[in-house]
Amino acid sequence: MSARAAVHTPAVRFPVSLGLTLGTMAAANLTTHRLGPVADVPVAVGLVGALSVVARASDLGADDLGLARSTWPSGLRWGGAAAVIVAAGYGVAALIPAVRDAVAAPTESWQAALVRSLVVIGVVTVIPEEFAFRGVLWGLLRRESGRRVATVVSSVVFGLWHIFPALGGGGANDSVVGILGDGPAGTLLRVAGTVLFTGLAGVLLCELRARSGSLLAPILLHWAVNGLGELFLQLGALPGP
Repeated sequence: MSARAAVHTPAVRFPVSLGLTLGTMAAANLTTHRLGPVADVPVAVGLVGALSVVARASDLGADDLGLARSTWPSGLRWGGAAAVIVAAGYGVAALIPAVRDAVAAPTESWQAALVRSLVVIGVVTVIPEEFAFRGVLWGLLRRESGRRVATVVSSVVFGLWHIFPALGGGGANDSVVGILGDGPAGTLLRVAGTVLFTGLAGVLLCELRARSGSLLAPILLHWAVNGLGELFLQLGALPGP
């Protein structure tokens, strides 16, 4: 094979790829915020589709995106272990009455909560966000500037991504509002705390992605935190013994 044949020249250079990636993500976030839940599925599908085009034009392969089949066993091991730890944490918290009372914020039936936990959160939130942040964005940045820069930038953007969700409703936000209040100071603390927490969570998710080599690992951990968290909030509404 000639040296020329061995070199893959992306159709889109890094600065353009990065701009398209961040722009697509910002547009998806803003659209969801403006239109609400009715836009969740179309936006999720559109985000994955648009970023797939960017990834292809940027010559990101399956390894770059964490989707290579050879990495699936490692991803399942790392992600499965992380998910078990999260489940155990929720289980312990559920046994503490004070914690259950603090987060009790039922908004739907158990049937609806199960569907949301097992299906909706994965399709609408976990898969699109992991493909965007730990797949395309992390892959682009790692190839250009290395793992450390990829982790820091991806995690900062992941934290900022959650500003609009922190301003919205939902069981978790309602629980925080009950503690901090809904005034300007409470709102500021809620948003700042959400950005900081999710940014740090992004670092952990990036580390799982890097150590396992697979996008499956952060997907499983992300689902465990969000999906099992949904059930934990629902569980908090049950009457105590």
